[in-house]
Amino acid sequence: MPGFRHLIPAPTSLRRLATPLLLATAAILAGCTTPATNVSGPFNIVPAPDAPAPTAQQKAAQEELVKMVALQDRLSKVSAPLLINNADLCKTYARNLLGFTAQNKYSYPGIYADAAQAALGYGEQMQVSGVLPGSGAARAGLRKGDGLLAAEGKPLPAGPKAEGPFGAIVGPLASKSASLNMTIARDGQQQDIKIPVTRACAFRVALGNADNINAYSDGSRIMLTRGMINAAQNDEGIAFVIAREMAHNILDHARSQRTAGTAATIIDSLGAVQPDVSMLTGTAGIKAMPQELDVQADTLAIYLLARAGYNVDNAARFWQRLATQVPATVANGYTALHPGTNSRMAAINRAVIDVRAKQAAKKPLKP
Repeated sequence: MPGFRHLIPAPTSLRRLATPLLLATAAILAGCTTPATNVSGPFNIVPAPDAPAPTAQQKAAQEELVKMVALQDRLSKVSAPLLINNADLCKTYARNLLGFTAQNKYSYPGIYADAAQAALGYGEQMQVSGVLPGSGAARAGLRKGDGLLAAEGKPLPAGPKAEGPFGAIVGPLASKSASLNMTIARDGQQQDIKIPVTRACAFRVALGNADNINAYSDGSRIMLTRGMINAAQNDEGIAFVIAREMAHNILDHARSQRTAGTAATIIDSLGAVQPDVSMLTGTAGIKAMPQELDVQADTLAIYLLARAGYNVDNAARFWQRLATQVPATVANGYTALHPGTNSRMAAINRAVIDVRAKQAAKKPLKP
């Protein structure tokens, strides 16, 4: 989704859905898709009485956008405790974050800009597109849909290409202090709000607009495909996947395996509103993770999950089910990139025993 650029900017036609500008230093968080019934925020704006009825193409774009935003919200909700409660284990990847993402209608390409205005209520002004649960922004009461007018008295940009200048203003200001004073617009009224920073793992967790059952990490970002979210079945399953990809990032596995560039290209493409899925042929150029590295990631993931309050007792069953559902013979599936299922299950079971023992002894949950 938008706001996800990493190595090279995507062409305008492939611009993503959300620009993460919210964190204090440069890291940004967003989330994407569950059923539209779970959507919260300024969706489905009532059109003006004299507004022309949307065409079938416009209506389809609006519906598609609302579904993607809802899925991103779900990823944000599930990832929040993992990111916030594991800052000390994220080492050099921990940052002081504000905890919100910002967009306007121009964050979306072509027909989707009109869809963002009609279905999400976006206009010229940058506004809050998502708030990370448990973050400083959430504690301060910032809401999805709030217009972002000024930061520390400095007017914030609006209109086309506002995202870059917006981040250039907000990021440095937030990184210099424990809080950021912002002027927002809500319900037609201006008000000032003080947003404290939150120490968290600065990994952006985003939706991949593809139906293959997979997840990717490039050292700084994490992406779950739409297919993986559906296969995970519930928020607990999604948390298991996010925690593993977090562990791979923390342990620098993409760098050590020299797959960061390839994974970044996939994340850039699948994060677009109109992704290029042709690269998903085979394993898309990503090498299968060596067994010893997967064991390290599974072990650390159990600790990340336990510290975030998730039930680690179900982790082995989840991964065993997924390996059966998407065997290694499915080249663009998760197991093909993580084929050491037996070793992984053994590592998970050992880690669960260790975590439960430390919890019983009231010892710190550190691997």
